[in-house]
Amino acid sequence: MKKINRRDFLINTSAVAAIASTPGMAYSQVFGSSAPFTDYRALVCVFLHGGNDSFNMLVPNSTAEYNAYAASRQNLAIPQGDLLPINPVSLAPGSEPFGLHPSMAGMQTLFELGNAAFVANLGPLVEPTSKTQFQEQSVILPSQLFSHNDQQSQWHSLKGANTSKTGWAGRIADLIEPDVTGQAMATNASLSGTNLFQSADSTFAYVMGEAGPLQFAGFSDDPANILFDQRLAFQNIIEAQYDSIYERGFADTQRRAIDVADRIFAAIRNAEDSGIITTVFPTTPLGGQLSTVAKLIVSRDELSMQRQIFFVGIGGFDSHDNQNRDQPGLLAGISEALAAFYAATVDIGLADSVTTFTQSDFGRTLTSNGDGSDHAWGGNQIVLGGAVRGRDIYGSFPVLEIGGAEDVGGGRMIPSTSADQYAATLAKWFGIRDADLDAIAPNLSNFAQRDLGFMIP
Repeated sequence: MKKINRRDFLINTSAVAAIASTPGMAYSQVFGSSAPFTDYRALVCVFLHGGNDSFNMLVPNSTAEYNAYAASRQNLAIPQGDLLPINPVSLAPGSEPFGLHPSMAGMQTLFELGNAAFVANLGPLVEPTSKTQFQEQSVILPSQLFSHNDQQSQWHSLKGANTSKTGWAGRIADLIEPDVTGQAMATNASLSGTNLFQSADSTFAYVMGEAGPLQFAGFSDDPANILFDQRLAFQNIIEAQYDSIYERGFADTQRRAIDVADRIFAAIRNAEDSGIITTVFPTTPLGGQLSTVAKLIVSRDELSMQRQIFFVGIGGFDSHDNQNRDQPGLLAGISEALAAFYAATVDIGLADSVTTFTQSDFGRTLTSNGDGSDHAWGGNQIVLGGAVRGRDIYGSFPVLEIGGAEDVGGGRMIPSTSADQYAATLAKWFGIRDADLDAIAPNLSNFAQRDLGFMIP
């Protein structure tokens, strides 16, 4: 066994504590205290890193619109006969005007059963923008369009042309903080690293791994393991009395991190042992993350949770190359994991209380670069859950035509619906008052429609 010196020991134990400990959360409060919320609701953000080519995920299927799509997409176009037909309720029954990528059978089923919807041509906007206004630069545009990092930040923060140190999930957590003081976990929890989406002024996100809280290096719960003695030694260190306020603060941080991690691990194990979730999740990173989210939802009463926002994510969507080879597997992975997660919420009996939604850096160009597509702007997103007004497409689906009314060049589509409207609709369902939505979505007042209508109150 490698000998661990004092410096390495403290680094290994404090690294996780720095992530897991969150001074803004009321861990020291009495668990189970009453709160204004009388129900449980959760939002689950699935971020598709790299920029999902979503105009191959949701495809127009009527003759004229499909022909425009096929002419624009060239070698990237999905053969019309391979599309999985869907029938939005707002359109004529049986017309089959849209189809899904052939690898998304799970999403087709969820859509047709009314448990899923799409929001079309969605993206960051500061104000409604036409092609002429874009070309004349007569409107305010989001900063650094078509850049991965900047557009991820746009989705996370809704910052528009400004800068922001907080994300819209973080602002929600700050707003409801007085109402959820009895929660044993933070409102925000990430299973995919730290992110701007959940950054806040006064609250903190709890960051964990795919299977739960990150474990402390150098510890063991097994008394027969030598690492058990190291845990006891560290326990004695943090329980000691210190004169310095900094030493006491550091010890308290370590102690709370251990206590919270232990409590959440126990809750996850209890959820596994309960047998409530019978759905089998795919053995993929996204499947693993969503499986853990489902277990944490099972544990909501044990952890005294009323409101939670989860962040999960996967990469691989930056399809400059090998798109025809890689996209089927990527979209199948989304479809299978989301279908399993929805089934798990049914197992738990909370399908109406959990809403899952996708975000991605940006849409991609309609034009082919020969082997893939490049960075663009507007794209399509998925919303899923029992409270979703499903089996429909919200927003305005554009004509996918090079040089058309929404194309600002190279098949980059101007969004017709803003990310602020999307976020505000989700936040309102989560329990945020209409009067507070502008604090969550700073550009919302520039748009006539504050609620896109895809959620049942």
